[in-house]
Amino acid sequence: MPRADLLDMLERYLEQHPDEVARVADFRRFVAEHPDCFERSCQPGHVTASAWIVSHDHRQFLLTHHRKLGRWLQLGGHADGDSDVQRVALREAREESGMLVFDCRVDATGLGLLDVDVHGIPARAREPSHLHFDFRFLLVAGRGQSLQISDESTDLRWFPRERMEEFAGEESLRRLGRKACIRLDLS
Repeated sequence: MPRADLLDMLERYLEQHPDEVARVADFRRFVAEHPDCFERSCQPGHVTASAWIVSHDHRQFLLTHHRKLGRWLQLGGHADGDSDVQRVALREAREESGMLVFDCRVDATGLGLLDVDVHGIPARAREPSHLHFDFRFLLVAGRGQSLQISDESTDLRWFPRERMEEFAGEESLRRLGRKACIRLDLS
């Protein structure tokens, strides 16, 4: 998926979420101005992709306790040169959960993108502070899979959906969870 396709995805997303015009404008500007946006070396930030994962019965959601950042987050990571952000989200979900089978849930228009979020990453060692332009997708885990914690996490846990506001500490996570409930028609 070249940058033009990513910009098209953002345009389609904006049609579904017109109240997010400022956030989408930031994404579009960043992607348009940085041909290397899929590489970690791109400054002032780079494209990442993540997944809000729900259990097969939609009763739970999965979070990882990120080792470097020290907080509960959805699973995801760097594009590392891959311009297909949905594929990146799926790859990261598999790597960070140990599960292999997922169903990517799409909206009525066929768009898999659930949310977009730009967030700052603090400086560490040889890495300056930078931004992550995160493309977020909704994945439903296949039945009967066990979890395996990756080296990037200190914990990996299912949380009950009805307690989302309690466990999804950051507003961007709560927004992601609310959008997932709407897409799955769980309101």
